Amino acid sequence: MVFSTYASMMGIVMMLKPMVHTVIPPSVQNFVVSYIKSLVGSRSSTLAIIINDKNVYERGMEWPNELYHAALAYVSSKITPDEVVSDIYEGIKLTWRYVAGSSQTAGDGENSKFECLELSFDKKHKDLVLNSYVPYVEKEAKLINNDKRILKMYSECMGSGWNPVNFEHPSTFDTMAMNDELKRSVKEDLDRFIKRKDFYKRVGKAWNRGYLLYGPPGTGKSSLVAAMANYLKFDIYDLQLASVQGDAFLRRMLLQVRNRSILVVEDIDCSSDLPTRLQPAMTTFGGHEGSTSLTLSGLLNSVDGLWSSCGDERIIIFTTNNKDSLDDALIRPGRMDMHIYMGHCGFEGFKILASNYLGLSHDNDDTHPLYRR
Repeated sequence: MVFSTYASMMGIVMMLKPMVHTVIPPSVQNFVVSYIKSLVGSRSSTLAIIINDKNVYERGMEWPNELYHAALAYVSSKITPDEVVSDIYEGIKLTWRYVAGSSQTAGDGENSKFECLELSFDKKHKDLVLNSYVPYVEKEAKLINNDKRILKMYSECMGSGWNPVNFEHPSTFDTMAMNDELKRSVKEDLDRFIKRKDFYKRVGKAWNRGYLLYGPPGTGKSSLVAAMANYLKFDIYDLQLASVQGDAFLRRMLLQVRNRSILVVEDIDCSSDLPTRLQPAMTTFGGHEGSTSLTLSGLLNSVDGLWSSCGDERIIIFTTNNKDSLDDALIRPGRMDMHIYMGHCGFEGFKILASNYLGLSHDNDDTHPLYRR
């Protein structure tokens, strides 16, 4: 649960909550809190949704409460602590209130800080608020965060998980020396992917998409990855297969990849000599096989098998200089949905480079001496 709902008289509940956690045994705390909520809710026509800042547990790991951060982004420009602001959605009046304070923790007697957002409205609109307004807030928050967020690039850090740094690569589709038609095709495919959440759910597929970038060295494959990240406002996870200590380790790493991100495996043809499903599994640092070995089947299952469903709105990109050297199972449609050839730039690409480096116009102007063929 990322929020709880109950009627007004918020102050009473906030005062009782620390006492409940301190005095009442954990086994009956939920029952007591539920009973208090039912008593309060039966006497008021106003319903309140309390969205707290506490992390949530999912897939055996602790994650930030994304709904809280989305709601905070939505109202942060309008609200200060203990201030009340109103919002109108489809003719319904809703009230936001930001609550911050501290409560005594059971056992050690120390005070722990808490923050929460209280959203109040007439209880007869509960279904509309939960099914329409809350998703609207999440969508608006995503737009707000995209405008101001700093992208991150994550790399695996000596077996201890992902280590982030700020990602400030300047590459965009406008600066890419690509064929205009190919550039437009990639952007349209990305746009279509982002808008098709309901489609993926309807057909029973994980909301992921794979891209294979192939071609000679130095033709802009890494720059295209950066341009895609900047275009979508997605973080990048740089996966080096040579440092992966086995299939189980790979699964743990991918479970930590957040939504709205790009997972990149560069130079997959030479980053690791993966055994095929018919060959013995390769051993890792300890010289052991089996569960500590990285295999092609383990990688495939992570890309589009059952483990791939543990996340949404994620893109997987493989890059290679030699497409023909890759196992067909690795790049078949459904795993790598779009194959993008990055060759040496042609005349149109050269004009973009001239524009980038020399400031020359590349819009239907072939009169400059550099453009003479």
